[in-house]
Amino acid sequence: MENQIYTCLWFDGNAKEAAEFYCSIFKNSTISSDTPMVVRFNLNGKEFMGLNGGPKFKFNESISFVINCDTQQEIDYYWNELSKDGQEDMCGWVKDKFGLSWQIVPSILEKLMTNPEKAPQVMQAFLKMKKFDIQKLMEA
Repeated sequence: MENQIYTCLWFDGNAKEAAEFYCSIFKNSTISSDTPMVVRFNLNGKEFMGLNGGPKFKFNESISFVINCDTQQEIDYYWNELSKDGQEDMCGWVKDKFGLSWQIVPSILEKLMTNPEKAPQVMQAFLKMKKFDIQKLMEA
């Protein structure tokens, strides 16, 4: 028997608001159940549970979600949507209005970083960026 693994996110009473926010950003996403304590939702085929656990625990950067983006348009979209009322950070990181951290990364970055001739220049370029710019990374 294979057990299902899903992510539980601890919120301070606003799990439904968070689930609605995330479902509005990611296509093919739905809220599957909603009780006063727990909201179950699905983002692009990944199952999540939002727990209204109270103020005891807060999100921090030790846990983040990575979004691989094929185009600059995708990077711009996720960056703008997730950073609304949140916080922009360096190297593709944003913290949304609920305090959850996201890494919005171009899919091509892994290929660029495994090229020994190009990797040092690419790293120098992206260390100066907040939101990733695919064209500048390719030109580095």
